Amino acid sequence: MKRKTRRLWLVIACVAGLGTAAGLTLSAFSSNIQLFMAPSQMVDHPPAADRTVRLGGMVVAGSVKRERQGETPINLFQVTDGQAAVTVRFEGILPDLFREGQSVVAVGSMAPDKTFVASEVLAKHDETYMPKEVAEALQKSGKWNPKFGPPPDAASWNAMTGKDTAVGKN
Repeated sequence: MKRKTRRLWLVIACVAGLGTAAGLTLSAFSSNIQLFMAPSQMVDHPPAADRTVRLGGMVVAGSVKRERQGETPINLFQVTDGQAAVTVRFEGILPDLFREGQSVVAVGSMAPDKTFVASEVLAKHDETYMPKEVAEALQKSGKWNPKFGPPPDAASWNAMTGKDTAVGKN
């Protein structure tokens, strides 16, 4: 084999190896990506049941129900973006900062009965904090514009969501 031919095969092998490594890396990244969805997006385009997503919005005032199954606390509540509400089921202890009318991000997946089953619930830091994705969803839905002041208070969230738009409500 000539020197040029050997060098060509070496370059082809290196390019193939780099292509394989890049493909495997992108495949690993795509399986670990968690999409953020607002409740109205989840109603319009529900994710696949096996897809882990982050659901963000405000906890609807008066929607929190706490139960127990043996020693495990079961929490049911609704999250809204002002256009639609999604019922969330979380097994475990909610964060100390979790409150009705406050922003929350839940990580989990959609169950066949249209209830969002959360594996993790993240609460806000203080009364002025709102996750970036929640603020963007509110702005996109036309429910809040930051140039007109702070986000709507908790009392107005029930009026923003009609009962016919709630998902998974029993």
